[in-house]
Amino acid sequence: MADDFELDTDDLQRRMDGAISALRTEFASLRTGRASGSMLEPIMVDAYGSPTPINQVGTINVPEPRMVTINVWDKGLVNKVEKAIRESGLGINPQMNGTIIMLPIPELNEERRRELTKVAGNYAEHARVAVRNLRRDGMDQIKKAKGDGLSEDDQKFWESAVQELTDKYIKLVDQTLDTKQAEIMQV
Repeated sequence: MADDFELDTDDLQRRMDGAISALRTEFASLRTGRASGSMLEPIMVDAYGSPTPINQVGTINVPEPRMVTINVWDKGLVNKVEKAIRESGLGINPQMNGTIIMLPIPELNEERRRELTKVAGNYAEHARVAVRNLRRDGMDQIKKAKGDGLSEDDQKFWESAVQELTDKYIKLVDQTLDTKQAEIMQV
């Protein structure tokens, strides 16, 4: 009998939080014309024969609103870090000063801003799909429990709980997207 069925909504919520967290990480990598150390997170440097995150080969600082600096710890890696930044597709031209690499962040033009809002929209859609997939997983668990004898009232209760959670997270994705798009379009 499935009268003692209880859907693990905490697990669903935790997994939906993960989708939002992944979305925020993706948004952080979008360059908005303001300097941010997080925009360098996806860059990997070929250090000591293996790909290494850039934040593990030097200290990343943001000394002013339009400048990011990287103080590379090992002098032998400076050129490799510079090469990784040039090849990353960020559109930033690194300037060398000993073991310090300076990254001046240029203003974005209107066309590039519009492209970035589209990219942000794609990231948000992936997050919405992830949340909907989690909703489907929850609904499948409820259907399985119904097959095991869950009452119709309990089924409707759990389905509405899953739908409420889904609606809450879809709304959060939309709010996060609106905030990011406003930030990108801000001149």
